Amino acid sequence: MIEYVKGEVVELTPAYAVIEAHGVGYGLNISLNTYSAVQGRKEARLWVAESIREDAYVLFGFATKQERDMFLLLITVSGVGAGTARMILSSLSVQELCNVISTGDERVLKGVKGIGLRTAQRIIVDLKDKIVSSGLAQELPATAGRATQLVSSPVKDEAMSALTMLGFSPAPTAKVVNAILLKDPTLPVEQVVKLALKQIK
Repeated sequence: MIEYVKGEVVELTPAYAVIEAHGVGYGLNISLNTYSAVQGRKEARLWVAESIREDAYVLFGFATKQERDMFLLLITVSGVGAGTARMILSSLSVQELCNVISTGDERVLKGVKGIGLRTAQRIIVDLKDKIVSSGLAQELPATAGRATQLVSSPVKDEAMSALTMLGFSPAPTAKVVNAILLKDPTLPVEQVVKLALKQIK
């Protein structure tokens, strides 16, 4: 089992990172929160969750152990796969998700693509006690300020690429991304993608 990968950030997009460690390049699927944490850094340590299926061996990387632990909890819920768990962690920080689960706010979870009412209710019911017993709810800082650094490459192209990798169709995605950037062309990529995730259905 791979616990974490530490090394040079060779490639980074809002949905994918390649970390080179001792001559091996590890390709990891990441959330937007992890992208925000790693962006601009030459080296990083990503905590790893492995997804092993008959047809694929996929690695997921997380900037914090708490995010990795939340991912592992999410995929224990019936109806929540690795892709959906990553989508949730791209829309909400671990702290926000803990708050949503502890307060039973199913409306916020329903706002994430692919999450219906029943799945939102299952996540809340199944994980309410687990986030406390695992220590996740206690480990998080009271405030989690995140840097909003502007990227130098075209924001629209990167946002489109990330959303396409997350499984969205290009045509409706382009329409939503265009509308967001028309309102505020100064938004960084991760913010554009987060806003798009709430609007694309």
